[in-house]
Formats: sequence, structure tokens, C-alpha cells
Amino acid sequence: MAAELLPGFHWLGHASFRIEAQGLVIYIDPWKTKPGQPKADIILITHDHHDHCSPEDVARLARPDTLIVGTQAAIAKLEKEPGQKKVVAPGDSLTLRGVSIQAVAAYNVGKSFHPASARNVGYIIAVAGVRIYHAGDTDLIPEMSEYQADIALLPIGGTYTMNVEEAVAAVKRLRPRIVVPMHYGRIVGEMDDAHRFSQLVEDAEVAILPEE
Repeated sequence: MAAELLPGFHWLGHASFRIEAQGLVIYIDPWKTKPGQPKADIILITHDHHDHCSPEDVARLARPDTLIVGTQAAIAKLEKEPGQKKVVAPGDSLTLRGVSIQAVAAYNVGKSFHPASARNVGYIIAVAGVRIYHAGDTDLIPEMSEYQADIALLPIGGTYTMNVEEAVAAVKRLRPRIVVPMHYGRIVGEMDDAHRFSQLVEDAEVAILPEE
């Protein structure tokens, strides 16, 4: 199933992904990307923290016609970088180059790193007939019960986001076909967390992607 739903799908480490579909190159939260990555048609930024909103990576990946979507604080950090900027907040929807993009809530519960008042986002992207949910930096939140996705990209590293057990609970709410763990291996979280997550999830196929 993973091979069927994940063609052109690349984990670039941490919360960073590259998706190649419909003749487009889409990045989500590019950070510390390796040289030689293809230029972007669309870049989605979940919030303004340095490990998600990197002006250096955007400058390397963007062309003047690249569409860059992010929160108000994130777009403000990217003011000098190439690309056409679009500000979103939770609840916003837009279609760019045939890709449906929905900005959804992403926030912490009981800790202050990502307050709901910051209006940070995750994204639900519909591309090539597949709905992909990138959770952003979030805890387990009630809104997840309302989201529909074939593929869920969920943080598991804890401290700033959900930990393994909370991400397992998120899978039960989301009911995706495939879940990909992220936000581990650099700042927080270890490979062992990804394997433990895989062992605990019963409601979806877990795809632990190699970092590219």
C-alpha cells in the first residue's frame, strides 16, 4: 500500500518533505536540505520557528514564480526571499496550480512552545488523488477528529510536539491508510521512537521513510 500511495514522496529529515506529483515539486517546511534538490513550484511553511521556516532553504529552492504559503509570522521572515507569498491561518483553503490546500490548526496543549494564539498551521493537501495531512508542530488536539487524510505525517519526538503515545492516539482519530513519523532524529526524538511508534500503531500502515 505504501508504494501505491507514496510515489514521489521524500522525507528530508525532521518535518521537511518533498512531494513530486502532477508535474509539480512541493516542499513542506524545508530545513537543512541537501544540495541538488529540485526547484520548488510550491513551498508550504507551518510556522516561523527556525527548524520549519528557513530563509536559507527557501532562497535555495525557490524561483521568482514559486508559490510560498505560510502563516503571517513565517511569511514576514521570508520577505526578502524569491517567490510569490500567500498568508494563511487555520481554516483557510486555497487551490494553487491544481493542488487543493487546507490550513488546519496546530498547537500545544498544556505547554507554551506553540500556543493556539500563534495561529500556526498544519496542512491537508489533495494532490494526485491523495489527501496528505502534515500536522506541523502540534499536540494531540480535538480538531484531528474532523480531518480526513489518506496519509498522515505526524510528529513523534515529544517536548515540542506529540510524543509516540500521543501520536498513536492521533492515528486513531485520523484513521489514515498510511502514517509517516516525523520530527525526530535531529532536535528531539530518536530512531528507536519511530520503531516503537510502528509497533504500537494498529489502525494504519506505518511507513518509516529514509532521510534523503
